[in-house]
Amino acid sequence: MSIVTVQLGQCGNQIGHEVFNALCSDIRGTHGLCSRKENESYQDSCKERFFCEEESGVPVARAVLVDMEPKVISQTLSTAARSGHWKYHGRSHFCQKQGSGNNWANGYSVHGPRHKEAIMNLVQKEAEKCDRLGGFFTIMSMAGGTGSGLGAFVTQCLRDAFPTSFILNHVIWPYGTGEVIVQNYNSVLTLSHLYQSADALLVHENDVVHKICAQLMNIKQISFRDVNQVIAHQLGSVFQPAHTAGGGSGYSRNPLGDLMEALVPHPEFKVLGLRNIPQMPENSLAYSTFSWPGLIKHLRQMLIAKAKMEEGIDWQVRPPQPGSCLPSASKPLHFNTSLANLVILRGKDVHGVDLGSFQDPSLYTSWLKPQDAFSAWRTPRAFSKYEKSASLVSNSQFLLQPLDSIVGKAWNMFASKAYLHQYTKFGIQEEDFLDCFTTLEQVISSYTNL
Repeated sequence: MSIVTVQLGQCGNQIGHEVFNALCSDIRGTHGLCSRKENESYQDSCKERFFCEEESGVPVARAVLVDMEPKVISQTLSTAARSGHWKYHGRSHFCQKQGSGNNWANGYSVHGPRHKEAIMNLVQKEAEKCDRLGGFFTIMSMAGGTGSGLGAFVTQCLRDAFPTSFILNHVIWPYGTGEVIVQNYNSVLTLSHLYQSADALLVHENDVVHKICAQLMNIKQISFRDVNQVIAHQLGSVFQPAHTAGGGSGYSRNPLGDLMEALVPHPEFKVLGLRNIPQMPENSLAYSTFSWPGLIKHLRQMLIAKAKMEEGIDWQVRPPQPGSCLPSASKPLHFNTSLANLVILRGKDVHGVDLGSFQDPSLYTSWLKPQDAFSAWRTPRAFSKYEKSASLVSNSQFLLQPLDSIVGKAWNMFASKAYLHQYTKFGIQEEDFLDCFTTLEQVISSYTNL
């Protein structure tokens, strides 16, 4: 099944480009770690998901690019075409000249309704090119105006136009000390609206990815492109083909459907975090060896201790003892309770890997059985440059603290009516803000009580 990617705003378009780059360079790599037959079926499956072939033989990304300024889109289109390995369709983009001025309300209430028909026509055309449409993958930032405001509007339009298709929103969480004064308002408005229309929100925090670039990738002068490449690598590690449990010998047919089935057992809980190991600069790979037990042990502890990366994990955090039915408030400090987890293993000897440690009932909320809460996908085909790699997609309390913090900051500004006039002039009233705060307070409360 095919996935249509919708890239929204500057951030969404730049990350989307890196994602297609990562997917394409991965399927072009000749991996001696699996049989030729396996490799060919992996490549075909990836192409069907993310690309359609043209007569010229150059894969064309199944994507719609949307921005309210032309600069980033024209750069993205030309960089992709210059690579010679893949490209965007020449007419699947929409841009204007004026931007949204980092104002959510401008993107949502003005640009959205004004350009709805043109944008949705592009999406419809892209969807019609798919033999079987698996769903939509939108990429956006929460801090600005176009990605967040227009992104929330477009997601609602997707839900109305394709009521039975899966929609996964990939959301970039702003830097804690962000560059946009109203980013907390924009974030609260975005998250609460997406919660109504998307099936799940897959979140990357800018601060975390920045740390990975500095500490794991050893990059001295970190650019947005460095950050976006780490994000793209992590997304590729989830969306490239893998065998699901009980899925027979073929690759998973509908990656978005399988992801939702594994991770979103209840519509109240739809925030997903992603961890991927190992991550290191290419020149260090020759000196590193990885064992599956070592990778799995690290990944499990990262889950338990809410660690953002494999360096600096708190190994003191332990799950609560079985049988100690403690209320959630008295669970061990910093322990991360999960609703559902998915582990994806890629590379050598994956089929012999023991994942029993992820089926420990103490990791999960009491109302789901571990066998329902945990899933594993595997493929002997290595991903990117790593002989062995493991990813964890988790529906857990990973984002509870950042969410609480962003809602708190936005509420403090709202209480003193700071900058509200910027929103009311575009028709977003105080009641709309209060509704959004209520929605997110409910989400925070649900995750806290896991």
